[in-house]
Amino acid sequence: MGLFNVFSKKKKENLVKSLEKSKESFFNKLSKAVIGKSSIDEAVLDDLEEVLINSDVGIDTTLKIIGKIEMRVAKDKYVSTSELNKILRDEIAGLLTENNTTDLDSFKVPVVKGPFVILVVGVNGVGKTTTIGKLAAQFKALDKKVILGAADTFRAAAVDQLILWSEKVKVPVVSKGMNTDPAAVAFEAVKKAKEEGADIVIIDTAGRLHTKVNLMNELSKIKNVIKKFIPDAPHEVLLVLDGSTGQNAFVQATEFTKATEVSALAVTKLDGTAKGGVVIGISDQFKIPVKYIGVGEGIEHLQVFNKKAFVDAFFEK
Repeated sequence: MGLFNVFSKKKKENLVKSLEKSKESFFNKLSKAVIGKSSIDEAVLDDLEEVLINSDVGIDTTLKIIGKIEMRVAKDKYVSTSELNKILRDEIAGLLTENNTTDLDSFKVPVVKGPFVILVVGVNGVGKTTTIGKLAAQFKALDKKVILGAADTFRAAAVDQLILWSEKVKVPVVSKGMNTDPAAVAFEAVKKAKEEGADIVIIDTAGRLHTKVNLMNELSKIKNVIKKFIPDAPHEVLLVLDGSTGQNAFVQATEFTKATEVSALAVTKLDGTAKGGVVIGISDQFKIPVKYIGVGEGIEHLQVFNKKAFVDAFFEK
């Protein structure tokens, strides 16, 4: 089955390539931290803490990792620096499994009564609309009938971009243009999906500043009109974060989880950045599954997030 088991060779190559800059930055810093040292002592742990924080793993997650390594060193009495990579790999892998989220091996659509409704949230510029287009393509490849809703009506570019994606992947889109009521768009999209027997509805929402109260009110209104057709919808609220922004992604995740009930995360733009460590911190800190990661421009570069595959790719030499 190979190193990644359920991961195909192509997916593995895409993932490994997307993490190249993050790995290079991390292991260069790590090498400097242990140079001339034979064992893991307090000074090495202090340096390792700095390396992890500077790699955008996040303070809280970093302290957890350091604490686990300290316990291991105390138990074994002597641990050489040559073992540090393996120890880090083990502890990070263990940390990512603690939130008990199940790794996906492919794009899947849960079975619900009526269409599965995904509400997509996130600030402008994180790759929200692009992620929606790629998701639609992946689900269509599974022979699922997909309908898009262009409810980000405050930016003409957002509506136009979603229409372009709908044409590209050949799925219908419900749009009322710019400066129209987002809830009305969501209403029409879900209504159309139910009438036409669609499997999935993906609704784009306005990428306003996450600190504004009107975001919460707008999302609540959208949810309420959706529930008129499907009482238990939306079935998923997907927050899209830009991984290349590092710690700012943490801030956005914190604010959006306060504003609405986020149930899944997508971390985009991991290719070409040295901030891939942010996925480790986000996966650990928010008890919300990282469901998708973006590792490139192509449709196939949106992958389901598999914790084991990610750690293997990060530590593979």
